[in-house]
Amino acid sequence: MKMIQLKTKLWVDALLRRAEIGLASAYVIRHGDEDAGAVLLKVANLTGQAALFVPARDENGDRIWTRFRDDWVAEAEVDTYCRRRADGDPDIWVVEIEDRKGRNFLTEPVADS
Repeated sequence: MKMIQLKTKLWVDALLRRAEIGLASAYVIRHGDEDAGAVLLKVANLTGQAALFVPARDENGDRIWTRFRDDWVAEAEVDTYCRRRADGDPDIWVVEIEDRKGRNFLTEPVADS
């Protein structure tokens, strides 16, 4: 059975909406390719710390997310990583969610680091 790939813009719009419904703030920091751009998800807990989630594939080829570091890191470190990735990939998106509880609002699994 062939999987239908959801366009990135539609997926990002749904993520932003889930965050808004959860009373978190969500922003597109960098707009990438609307059809197939990869997404980096920064979650800021409003203490100067952030987590970064990056897309990956599991052993079955399904989309999952991995965490950039095992724990919360300085927002500046996450921002630097995102800038470096964006410099090398003009299609990449960067989405930021600001949430005191640190929720990521992802519906796909997040792999243990």
